[in-house]
Amino acid sequence: MTSQGTRMLARFREAQLPGIARLRALAAADKLPEPLSFPDREGRPAFSRALRAAGSPAVIAEYKRASPSRGVIRLDLSPQDVARMYAQNNAGAISVLTEEAHFQGSLDSLARMAFAGLPLLRKDFLIDPVQVLETAATPASALLLIMRMFEGADQVREMRELAREHGLEAVCEVFDEADLDMARWAGAEIIQVNNRDLDTLETSLDVSRRLVRTRGAGELWISASGLSAPEQVAEMGDLGFDAVLVGTSLMSQADPGAALRALAQVGRDRKAAREAERHARHEAAGRGGGNR
Repeated sequence: MTSQGTRMLARFREAQLPGIARLRALAAADKLPEPLSFPDREGRPAFSRALRAAGSPAVIAEYKRASPSRGVIRLDLSPQDVARMYAQNNAGAISVLTEEAHFQGSLDSLARMAFAGLPLLRKDFLIDPVQVLETAATPASALLLIMRMFEGADQVREMRELAREHGLEAVCEVFDEADLDMARWAGAEIIQVNNRDLDTLETSLDVSRRLVRTRGAGELWISASGLSAPEQVAEMGDLGFDAVLVGTSLMSQADPGAALRALAQVGRDRKAAREAERHARHEAAGRGGGNR
């Protein structure tokens, strides 16, 4: 990564500092919001379980109002509008941009989208354990940890373990092999490959194609950025990805729900075909056993 990508991450980090200072002050005064309780069910909706059940691959649909690379993307849809649209069109989970300075996001969007019943991923540039505690006070099921925002795996592990203590799953985002090594040293179970080059802001699915070759047993893999077409979703499924995260291409559509439905159907059809194949093999094995 060259100085341009480094500077961009530094800007993202700097934008986090006032919020962290505010949260630390609340914690020192014992006024930090309490972790959210779920008296009517067994905790938060399980993020990884929902993805494995939704499709092969599942689609994580993102609520994204703006970005540094695109500027304003879509401001006319409320969080509730988008959550309803995504839930009705087979999203496996919803990713929610909560970063304010560069993405025009809001932490409040998590609470406004929870009614849809889908697991929510808090997508932000989190760097401090107090932000995990902040997330635990929301309806989020998972949070994003970007490896390049941390100096070492020990910091990531601390954040990931704290998240687990509060019923949150940690999605560890990587851009290359070095990031992937850090994520694994930190004990990552969910790996998200970002296909965007931070220096040029261009995307290439070659990043996902390359990194997924090293997928480990038991890991859940997500491909993110640069995905917009059903054939791309199918390819990621063929390569071994459990899910794809799609944001800009959905939010840019006149009808994001219809666009999502087309992408999600790929994974649903593939999952149904695999289940039918397994059933056929089971039936064939049963007939064979009965003939002996």
